[in-house]
Amino acid sequence: MSSSLTVDVSQNGSLSLSGNTRRTDTHCTLAELEDGDFSRLLDRPRHLNIERQRSCDQSELSIGMSPRRCDIFDYVFSPGVRSGGFNTPRFDNGFETHPMVAEAWEALRRSLVYFRGQRVGTIAALDNSDEKLNYDQVFVRDFVPSALAFLMNGEPEIVKNFILKTLRLQSWEKKIDRFQLGEGVMPASFKVLHDPVRNNETLMADFGESAIGRVAPVDSGFWWIILLRAYTKSTGDTSLAELPECQKGMRLILSLCLSEGFDTFPTLLCADGCCMIDRRMGVYGYPIEIQALFFMALRCAMLLLKQDAEGKEFVERIGKRLHALSYHMRSYFWLDLKQLNDIYRYKTEEYSHTAVNKFNVIPDSLPEWVFDFMPTRGGYFVGNVSPARMDFRWFCLGNCIAILSSLATPEQSTAIMDLIESRWDELVGEMPMKVCYPAIENHEWRIITGCDPKNTRWSYHNGGSWPVLLWLLTAACIKTGRPQIARRAIELMETRLLKDNWPEYYDGKLGRYIGKQARKFQTWSIAGYLVAKMMLEDPSHLGMVSIEEDRQMKPLMKRSYSWTC
Repeated sequence: MSSSLTVDVSQNGSLSLSGNTRRTDTHCTLAELEDGDFSRLLDRPRHLNIERQRSCDQSELSIGMSPRRCDIFDYVFSPGVRSGGFNTPRFDNGFETHPMVAEAWEALRRSLVYFRGQRVGTIAALDNSDEKLNYDQVFVRDFVPSALAFLMNGEPEIVKNFILKTLRLQSWEKKIDRFQLGEGVMPASFKVLHDPVRNNETLMADFGESAIGRVAPVDSGFWWIILLRAYTKSTGDTSLAELPECQKGMRLILSLCLSEGFDTFPTLLCADGCCMIDRRMGVYGYPIEIQALFFMALRCAMLLLKQDAEGKEFVERIGKRLHALSYHMRSYFWLDLKQLNDIYRYKTEEYSHTAVNKFNVIPDSLPEWVFDFMPTRGGYFVGNVSPARMDFRWFCLGNCIAILSSLATPEQSTAIMDLIESRWDELVGEMPMKVCYPAIENHEWRIITGCDPKNTRWSYHNGGSWPVLLWLLTAACIKTGRPQIARRAIELMETRLLKDNWPEYYDGKLGRYIGKQARKFQTWSIAGYLVAKMMLEDPSHLGMVSIEEDRQMKPLMKRSYSWTC
C-alpha cells in the first residue's frame, strides 16, 4: 500500500487518520487470479516500506512487557495499536479489518524479546502462572509464524536478528550427559539472561538437554533454512543468505541429514518427540512432518546455496536426494481409496524385486476407522511408513507442508483439500485445526504414550486442535485455489480465540473446550491468525512459504471447481 495520510491530534489527545490509499502493483488479490495461474503469486516481489516502522526508545532489554515510549508516527502506523482511537482501516479487497487483528498485533508485540537493545524473537507464551516451564523462551519452530507476520508487515529486522543469533548458537559445543551432539544441530529454544550486577546480557540455548524427554529437535534446522528463504524472498535481500556464516550453517545442517548410513530409504530416520509432536506419540521412524520439512528445507537450500566449490557439491547431493525422496513419499506414503483397497488385498511375505507389498504391511493391521474416514474423492500422506508398520493417522502440518513444498503433486494437493472438505467435522470442527486424527486411547494410549497424562485422547498432541495450524491451512488453500476453505476456518476462529485469550490448543473431538493444561496468550496462536489474515488479504505473501515444481515439468494449474470469491 502506498498512502497519503494526515494525522490529526485533537485537544483531548485522540488521534484520527485521513487520506487516500491506492494499491501498487506489488499487491495481489484473489480476484486478480481469474486465469488460474497461481504461480504468479510466488514470483511477485514483496514491496516493503521499512521506514514507516521507526525504532522506539527501549529501556528494558529483555521481554517487551513494560510500556515503551514511541514516536507519535510509530503509534499511528503500528498494527499493534488498538483501533478504537481512529478510523478502522480497510483493505483493497473491500473487507474491513476485524477488531481482533489490532488485539492480535498488540499481544504479539508484548511477546517481543530484546537482546542488547535488539528485537531477537518472541516468547512462546505470556504465561503468568508460577510454573512457566520453558514457555518464557524463544523457540525456533514457534517463532516462524511470528517471523512471517513481521515480514508481511514490513519489519524484517527482527527476523534477520533471529537468524543471526540462532546461527551463533549453532556453533556452540553441544553436550548431553557427556555425549556430544552433531555440529549442525540447531537449538530448540533460547532465553535472554540479564545480570543486573554487571549490567550484561547473555543467551542461554537448549539443544534438548533440558527438554521433556531429552530429545534434540530435528525440525529446528529445517525451519531455520525455510525462514532464511522466506526472509530472502520477502525482502529481496540476498546478502544475508550469502554471508559465509549462513552458508556454513546451512551446510552443517545438510551434512547431518544427508550423511550416509545403513538406510535403504531416502527418508530421514527420527526419534519420537523431535518435532511439533514433541512428546511420545508413536511417531518414531519416518514421521510425515519431518519428511515434508526435510523436503522443503532441501528445496530452499538449493535456492540459497552459493555455486562455489562447497556449495556445488551439496547442490548435487540435494538434487539426488530430492529425486529419490519425492518418488518414495509419493509412492509409499500416499493413501487414497484405490491405495487403501490395494493394501486391504495385500499378500504378505513377498520376496524379490517384484514384490508389491514392499514393506510387508499386514492387511489385518488396517484400523477400522480408516475405512469410514477415507472419502470417495480425496487422499493424504499417512503419518509413517516403515517395515511391517504403517501409521494411517492424518497429520496436518506434514500434509500442508507437502502441498507448499510441492512434495505433493498437483493432483495429490487437490486430493488433500478434497479430504479436508469432506471430513470438515473431524479435522476442523469448531476450532481449526486437528494436529492429528484420530486420537489414540485406552490400551493403545497407555502403550504408545507411556500413560502421558497431558496427551489424553483429543487433547494436546493426541488429537487436540491447534490454532497455529490456521496459517498452514490458509497457505495450502490459496496454493490449491480453495480460499473459501481458509475463509471459513478463519471465521470459525474469530468467534472464540480472542475471547478465550489465545489458548495454545483446544480439547475434544470438535475442539470445543480450552485445553486443560493449555497456556493462554500463546504467541504462535496469535501470530498464526495474523499470518492467515494477511495472506488471505494479499495472496502474493504465499511466495514466502511456497515453492513450485520446475516450470518445464509443472502442469498448468487450473482453478478448482470449488473456487469462490
